[in-house]
Amino acid sequence: MIKILGWLGSIALCVSPFIIDTAEGKILAIVGLALLTAQASQAKLWNFVLLNITGIGGYFYALYI
Repeated sequence: MIKILGWLGSIALCVSPFIIDTAEGKILAIVGLALLTAQASQAKLWNFVLLNITGIGGYFYALYI
């Protein structure tokens, strides 16, 4: 199940740059990073977990300013 979520997260992050100037693009990036965070934490890749959480925070900040 985590593998499928990882693929969905990757697809979301492949699509989101093309619409990143919209709120939907930022939300898609947040969702994609969240899905990849689940995969990274299962694999105990803590540097990627931190990177993804930081990215999620950045997109939330960009979404609400």
